[in-house]
Amino acid sequence: MIDDLDRKIVRALNQNARKSFRDVAKEVETSVTAVINRVKKLEEAGFIQGYIPLVEPEYFGLNLIAIIALRISKGKLLETQKKIAKDTRVVSIYDITGEWDSMIVGYFKDRQDLNDFIKNLLSLENVDRTVTHIVLNVVKEERRILV
Repeated sequence: MIDDLDRKIVRALNQNARKSFRDVAKEVETSVTAVINRVKKLEEAGFIQGYIPLVEPEYFGLNLIAIIALRISKGKLLETQKKIAKDTRVVSIYDITGEWDSMIVGYFKDRQDLNDFIKNLLSLENVDRTVTHIVLNVVKEERRILV
């Protein structure tokens, strides 16, 4: 169970994961040893799974975001999602309720890149149908879990 100190430490690391433990300790008003022990405990429990840079997709030529709904047949949902997840353009795959079985979020270079991706999706044995939504404007996209 997360307590207030763990929450404060994670917030500090969310602001800047490269912050020194000394700076985190100062910010959350505890000892450096306490911060080190808490972070180690959170990592070992799998609550903190790593530290990654947050990059700007457009800098890397990924100028188009698409949200793609899938209908997957024959009870092959997980198997099909695992195949799709191997594509580096895919950033999220969700099982969802409602009319569709799965939702994909992906970053693409351009419309042709997206077109190629969709055609590949539709060639998969158990993908029956897709509906693609192109993101026009990102109002908010938080890639960290704020606790």
